[in-house]
Amino acid sequence: QVQLVESGGGLVQAGGSLRLSCAVSGIIFRLNAMGWYRQAPGKQRELVASITTGGITNYADSVKGRFVISRGSVKNTVSLQMNTLKPEDTAVYYCHARDDLATNYWGQGTQVTVSS
Repeated sequence: QVQLVESGGGLVQAGGSLRLSCAVSGIIFRLNAMGWYRQAPGKQRELVASITTGGITNYADSVKGRFVISRGSVKNTVSLQMNTLKPEDTAVYYCHARDDLATNYWGQGTQVTVSS
């Protein structure tokens, strides 16, 4: 059974930094991309950043220049370095993975809270 195991998150003041990490437990055949989504209270889940197995990255406009997604040295791991955090970045962050058959896998979510 595939699980996405997240770590990181927590409470930080505005302007601070946090790092999220995610590792795939189990086997995903033909993994295509990994990334992070977030969902704030009363809002829809939105893409934050993604990276393909080929290294192509994609960022939400709201985080460009502040967040960096990278693949880990261990296979099927991904990290999100979040800098210059703002209160509007407060949300539950979910790790996501997708295979070539467009099957989606989700982590349980980790809370990020940015205080003003």
